[in-house]
Amino acid sequence: MIVGRADADLRLADNLHPMTSRPDAPACGLPLDTASPSLIAALERSAWFAGLSDPLRDGLRSAGRVRALRAGERLFLRGDAADGVYCVLEGAVRVGAASVCGREALLALMGPASWFGEIALFDSGVRTHDAYAERDTTLFHVPRTPLAALLDATPAYWHAFGLLLAQKLRLAFDAIEESALLPAAPRVARRLLLLAAGYGYGEAGRESGGEVAKGARPPHLVVHVPQEDLALMLALSRQTVNQILRQFERDGLLALRYGEIEIVDAQRLEQQAR
Repeated sequence: MIVGRADADLRLADNLHPMTSRPDAPACGLPLDTASPSLIAALERSAWFAGLSDPLRDGLRSAGRVRALRAGERLFLRGDAADGVYCVLEGAVRVGAASVCGREALLALMGPASWFGEIALFDSGVRTHDAYAERDTTLFHVPRTPLAALLDATPAYWHAFGLLLAQKLRLAFDAIEESALLPAAPRVARRLLLLAAGYGYGEAGRESGGEVAKGARPPHLVVHVPQEDLALMLALSRQTVNQILRQFERDGLLALRYGEIEIVDAQRLEQQAR
């Protein structure tokens, strides 16, 4: 289990806004074809989405809607009824859980081209974790009802979502193995590369489910994650993560700035991840 600081981010408790659109983003629930070209292009950059058949892509585009959240807004909570699947078009979604005393388990920061929410498609269960907008965020939402109709009409489409779910399972197994077997420095390097590649669902992913190609250079070399959040995801202390990042910076692998980490030498960082 990943545990965090006692005074977990107040966005996870008291400082939440109602789920309304921000003024400078597409209104909640707009069809995709009314969105800006940059948002439409963000969806097309998803390796998983690009690997789908033309009819399935067209069906998802037609069924989906563009939704916007302000920083800190709640998307859903653990135990909520599932309402479909999402793809991050811009911004980031924080996926995890918080205890009543404020301890946080941060599982992932889902950035652009990352899909999530597919688990409930298979078991018809409730949401397994909490999801909040890490910063101002725009999502592509395919609601459950039209998605279920699409899958019922063409059962072969289930295979595509099975690949999406299988990739999440691979990532979970990798995280468990790394936590048990790897020292802290390789774990930090691996997580940075994974974040840079959009958890395998961005341009560096393979079309067959979004698996990151081994040795592929991450397309986004700036990771927008505070060191404290990186420590939470890895179940390491902030001090340990800071020491490792500073050493990577001294070695010319990274450049550290407030709230973000630039990967300067991805090839050498990959070597540190082994």
